[in-house]
Amino acid sequence: MSTILQAKDVCKYFRGLKAVDGVSMEVQKGEIFGIIGPNGAGKTTFFNVCSGVYEATAGQVFLDGEEITGRPPEEIARKGMARTFQNIQLFKYMTVLENVKIGNHIHSKTNMFDAIFHTGRYKQDEKEALERAEAVIEKVGIAEYRDVMAGTLSYGSQRKVEIARALALEPKILLLDEPAAGMNPNETQELSDFIKRINAEGYTIVVIEHDMKFIMNLCHRILVINFGKRICEGTPDEVRSNRQVHEAYFGKGTLGGVHVDKEHEAVREEASEDAED
Repeated sequence: MSTILQAKDVCKYFRGLKAVDGVSMEVQKGEIFGIIGPNGAGKTTFFNVCSGVYEATAGQVFLDGEEITGRPPEEIARKGMARTFQNIQLFKYMTVLENVKIGNHIHSKTNMFDAIFHTGRYKQDEKEALERAEAVIEKVGIAEYRDVMAGTLSYGSQRKVEIARALALEPKILLLDEPAAGMNPNETQELSDFIKRINAEGYTIVVIEHDMKFIMNLCHRILVINFGKRICEGTPDEVRSNRQVHEAYFGKGTLGGVHVDKEHEAVREEASEDAED
């Protein structure tokens, strides 16, 4: 495999706050890569730097070997990066098809003149956008909701529509920011199966989550961030057995008379049981 997304010593400071402090990462083509950490660890800020929403204070970001540090989000999207956000951002009073069709806008060759006078180029762009949107909602498995208002769908189905809209950009890599937030256990499992399915179709996916069980059962490799710093990267088994990860999530020292080593062992056993469920 080859590297599709690389971050080198990325920093993002907000005045005195070091939200991201020297984080490096390499995502390989074709994998599901997870980023976890406690609430406020800097995961979304790191995502925002990688996708161009925030400008890095220091460090570099590369997409498929090309440096994209400091480029605007729309340019990065054209180069092949699509993402979703923590809060679902659909047009609730538009249909599923219309929402997904909007994702094709970066492929449009239409200018203002074409749009006003409905030129041949405008009509061709509209035809191609419709065809791509139809193909994506079929692939994602939401074709039955084609003409349904997006805002009337269940939370889990709205997430799928948002991901479908991102896939309509025909990205090289897809970034999902806490896609399981607010979901019940059944919706979470359906989402996990869905992400695995689109990954099997060739999409490289990076997922932010604070739900360790969800990430452990989904990802090939995982980066752990705490207080803006990278503390661990590896396979689910390597992350599960890492002392710093347990300290980030559960603290350290003596808890209720139990020494930290025993506490870590208990946590490891619990995490292993969770992963087998």
